[in-house]
Amino acid sequence: MDKRAAAERIEKLRDVIEHHRYLYHVLDTQEISDAALDSLKHELFALEQAFPDLITNDSPTQRVGGAPREMFTKYRHGERMLSMEDVFSREEFEGWARRARKAGWSGDARFFCMTKIDGLAISLTYEGGKMTVAATRGDGFVGEEVTENVRTIESVPLRLRQIEDADRDRFVSDFGLSPLVIDRIRAGNFVVRGEVFMRKEDFENLNRRREKDGETLFANPRNVSAGSIRQLDSKVTASRPLRYRAWHLDDIGQGTQGASMAILEMLGFNTAPGAVVDGVEAAEAYFEQLDQDRDGLAYWIDGLVVRVDDLVAYKGLGVVGKTPRGLVAWKFPAEEVTTQLASVDWQVGRTGKLTPVATVKAAEVAGTTVTHATLHNVDEIRRLGVKIGDTVILKKAGDIIPKIVKVLEDLRTGEEVDVEIPDACPVCEGGLESPEGAVDLFCENDVCFSKEKERILHAARAFDVVGLGGKTVERFLEIGLISSPADLFRLTSGDIRDLEGFGDTSAEKLVEEIVKKKSIGFDKYLQALSISNVGEQTARDLAKAFEGVEGLMEASRDRLMTIDDVGPVVADSILAFFGSDRGRRLVADFAEVGVVVEMDSDNQGGIFDGKTFVLTGTMSVSREVIAGMIRERGGKVSSSVSKKTDYLVAGENAGSKKDKAEVAGVEILSEAAFRDML
Repeated sequence: MDKRAAAERIEKLRDVIEHHRYLYHVLDTQEISDAALDSLKHELFALEQAFPDLITNDSPTQRVGGAPREMFTKYRHGERMLSMEDVFSREEFEGWARRARKAGWSGDARFFCMTKIDGLAISLTYEGGKMTVAATRGDGFVGEEVTENVRTIESVPLRLRQIEDADRDRFVSDFGLSPLVIDRIRAGNFVVRGEVFMRKEDFENLNRRREKDGETLFANPRNVSAGSIRQLDSKVTASRPLRYRAWHLDDIGQGTQGASMAILEMLGFNTAPGAVVDGVEAAEAYFEQLDQDRDGLAYWIDGLVVRVDDLVAYKGLGVVGKTPRGLVAWKFPAEEVTTQLASVDWQVGRTGKLTPVATVKAAEVAGTTVTHATLHNVDEIRRLGVKIGDTVILKKAGDIIPKIVKVLEDLRTGEEVDVEIPDACPVCEGGLESPEGAVDLFCENDVCFSKEKERILHAARAFDVVGLGGKTVERFLEIGLISSPADLFRLTSGDIRDLEGFGDTSAEKLVEEIVKKKSIGFDKYLQALSISNVGEQTARDLAKAFEGVEGLMEASRDRLMTIDDVGPVVADSILAFFGSDRGRRLVADFAEVGVVVEMDSDNQGGIFDGKTFVLTGTMSVSREVIAGMIRERGGKVSSSVSKKTDYLVAGENAGSKKDKAEVAGVEILSEAAFRDML
């Protein structure tokens, strides 16, 4: 066979194999046997080996995995991958719906309900219909690029199916899609998000094989799915029975989430099962039915995702912290088990807060083996009346954090003993304090070993220093190599090469890793300072509001409280930190060791401070991208035109909102005029 004939045969084989992949992974049906499909794949492989220059990245043969990688590279998402608010009862769900309406949702009460698959969120980027990048969520802004591993998953289309005339007609009639949207679907330039997971049967078979081979069993399917995606050797990933279900498509003008899911399935994706329902009561009925049916599903789910179906209304509701207002995760009632309390240890965090951590007899909760649980604080211990040796009910709140919720006093034997409440810091033996109105105990010693260790570890995470663990930091503190986060940048390989567990190579590697992380974004820098009550989102808000740490240090209480989500407690924490010797010394020390704070141009915005925008019509990018540009520069985005609206940004095919803006005298901007304002 000559090269031309081989190329034609290869293209036909790829099309046929892709067709059967779609039937099996999306429609759950088969037209030919597995053996016959394997034969086609074998023929394709043989032809590609004979003509290697005809191999392409989207070929079905390229799912087997390549050479091992040394590390994963960071990948910045074009649009932030957000998390979801959790609710656990009908009352909480109805409360979410009321808040959505209060926030400005003026549309109808149609929701899209879909199963919340217990897996790992993965973002897929397609260019020209071909999958080019796969990335994990990470912190929502930056994830890890795992393209080669995701390529090994059969249910991920490496090349999107082409839209047929029948598909086009159906989408026009069912969803009212315009020719422009059809053209965008055909172009195949967008981001798809979904979940990598493992079916119950596949997980059990995998564990049986591992048990037979004398290997350690996996605890649950989500962990093994996440671990498989993060393998440096993609051949390991290829050996695991992973699957992918899609639940998000970029806004390309399709109008609704229901349309998004239909388009995804047409393009070749297995989608998360779901349906459009009318109203809160219908969503509640859907949840109750799913709760009854979930044990019969082929895969694990941990709840139901309910979102506003209309994409314009959904985006208009905006984002609160890390969560969109327009959707919610309604979790199933958390699983509860009984176990015995063996001991209680008190941990001291970076702020000095003492947290009681219970050690319990190993118990299986929500598919995870649990040996520790939180008791929160002294008040909770007293409220529960818990004693060492008690039989307790353990609950996994939100299927994440296990906690003790009840003591079964009838099972006491009389040998149980009270939990000892410390009267001094369990680490440094310093004094304890409980601020007025607080229920927590805090170590008063500002140089408490545990506080220093946790602050250094917290800073190392903010600087994204890899390879620096708690035990290493403890040793460095014990021998006096470091005493604050800034001291990390003073370390030399000569300081540590002679320590147990280190040598010339490992010492140089760690020091090089620390030195190359001297540049840091302003928001991450603020996190590295370990200011009480200043978390990730607050740090971002502060970084947007101030041009540098000097301005923040000089800010008054009133100025601080003008920033979103900064109230009296947070403002007082910031003032106390920068008013303390430790706070000012740490800022000075970071400057002395050469830490460079990079000011993101997005953070230095504010040109839209106090301005309210409304977006309408079709634009060159999704309206969520435009909305993000506005919010990053201090502006607000509303879903409807009102007296408070300053600007309407109108794209193609702008509708009634433009008419209302003209009547109200609101300034109307084209997309080009808006970009000129930037």
